[in-house]
Amino acid sequence: MPKPNPYRPYQPDLAQMALRPAVSGNDINGLNNPDPHPPRLVYWAPDPDQIPHGEMQRWFYTVQPDAPALLAERAARQTILEAPLPEVAAEQVTRAPGEWTTLLDGFVESGLCEKTGVAEMQDEWCYEGRSVPQSRVIMLGVQHDYTRLSQAPEVEAGAEVIRQYGRAAHAAKQVAGWLRQEGWAAEPVTGPMTGDFTLIPPALACGFGELGKHGSIIDRVLGANFRLSAVLTDAPFAPTPPREHGIDAFCASCRICEDACPPEAIYAEKQQVRGAHKWYVDFDKCLPFFNEHHGCGICIAVCLWSRPGVGPSLAAKLTRRAKRHIE
Repeated sequence: MPKPNPYRPYQPDLAQMALRPAVSGNDINGLNNPDPHPPRLVYWAPDPDQIPHGEMQRWFYTVQPDAPALLAERAARQTILEAPLPEVAAEQVTRAPGEWTTLLDGFVESGLCEKTGVAEMQDEWCYEGRSVPQSRVIMLGVQHDYTRLSQAPEVEAGAEVIRQYGRAAHAAKQVAGWLRQEGWAAEPVTGPMTGDFTLIPPALACGFGELGKHGSIIDRVLGANFRLSAVLTDAPFAPTPPREHGIDAFCASCRICEDACPPEAIYAEKQQVRGAHKWYVDFDKCLPFFNEHHGCGICIAVCLWSRPGVGPSLAAKLTRRAKRHIE
C-alpha cells in the first residue's frame, strides 16, 4: 500500500483556474491523436501572448515572488543568460568527428556538466512552424542537488531547479563559446523558455536514457534528477548512440511517481500522442499544481532512479534479468 498523499485531494486555486483557456493543453500536445505531426508550443513561451496558456504562465511568477531563494537564483541565471558569446574565429579548426565528440568529455571532467551527447538534428524535433538549420545538436545534462530537490514541492526545490537551469545555460554557453573560438558557429539553447525544437528527443537519441512514466528522461546514473541544455552547430561531431537499460519496462510496473503526484496527472499506461505510443503526463491536470508550487518536481524527486547510487546497480540487475530471459 502506498503512503497517504498529503496533497490529495487537490483543489486548484480558483484565481488561476479563471485564466485557463478554452483549448485543452492535451489537445495541443496531440493526446489521442493518431496522426503524426510536429510538436506544438504549449508552455514556457518567450512571449506568453503567443500561446493559449500564456496568462497561466504569467500567473506562475505571482507565487511567492519575493522569496529570497527564488529571487537570488533567477538573478544569477539572468546574469548568465546576458553574458556575451565570443565572436566566431576566422580560422576554422579541423578535427575528425570522433575527436570532436571525445573533447566533450573535458566539460564533464571539469564539472561544467554531468553528461554530454551528440545527435544529428532531425526536422521532426522542431516545433510546428519552426526550423533548425544546423546539422548537429550537442546535448548537455546538469544534475540537481538531490537533497534540495527532495524538498519538492517547497520553494527550496524550486530554487534548485532554477539554479540548475542556470548551470545548464552556463554549460551551453561555454561549449558554444569554445566552438566559436575554434571557428565554428554555435548557438546555445537552454530552458525553461522554449526554443525552436524540443530537447527530450535529441537527448534520447544521443544516449541520455529512456523516457520515464513521469514524462522526464531517466538516465542510468543520474536518474530523472537533471536538466537539459543544448548547443546547435555544424561542427562535424560524431553522434553518440541511444542507450537502453530496461527502464521503460521498469516504469510499466512501478507506481511510485503515479502515487506521489498530487493532481493524479501521471497515466498508469502509455498513451497515443501525435501518432506515437508513449508515456505521457496529463497537461491539464499537472499544470495548476505545477504553477502553485514553483514547478513542483515531486515526480522526479521520488523516482527510484533519482536516488544517489541506485541507478547503476538497478540497471545491472535489469540487464542480468533480461539475459536470463533470453537464455
